[in-house]
Amino acid sequence: MLAAILLCVTCRNPVYAVIYLVKALFALALLFYLLGAPLVAAWQVIVYVGAIMVLFLFIIMILELAPRERPEDLNRRRWVPGLLVASAILGCTLLIIFQDPDAAAQGSAYFLGPRDFGAALFGRYALAVEVVSFQLLFAAVGAYYLGRYRPRRRGGEDLP
Repeated sequence: MLAAILLCVTCRNPVYAVIYLVKALFALALLFYLLGAPLVAAWQVIVYVGAIMVLFLFIIMILELAPRERPEDLNRRRWVPGLLVASAILGCTLLIIFQDPDAAAQGSAYFLGPRDFGAALFGRYALAVEVVSFQLLFAAVGAYYLGRYRPRRRGGEDLP
């Protein structure tokens, strides 16, 4: 999974990057299945791999994104922000892991069953779910606006 994510991030061709992301999401579904959550693994495959990745490919094809012809200048200053963020995340992760080793035994108290999860999602957090659904609607309208056909003027310029 980590190799597929690394290839997804470093790949220059956007279609190949999406395919590597699909591989990473399949590996994540396999991890869910091995951890004893076959329903979540099925949702991962159906929703993310099946629907969202097809939408990503559709948007890439509509926008006609092509790989860059020549690589940009590679300098060290370009890698510094990414390395700082990665080291901060790694440091926080190690701090959480080694701060209280006994917390792993108490972690099962934080898990919810499907009924409790649904009640929390559509009861207490119903407004947040609606806000996210509107954001997805706005993204779909934006994708339509970017991909719509624009007739050309006589001079060769696109109309707005």
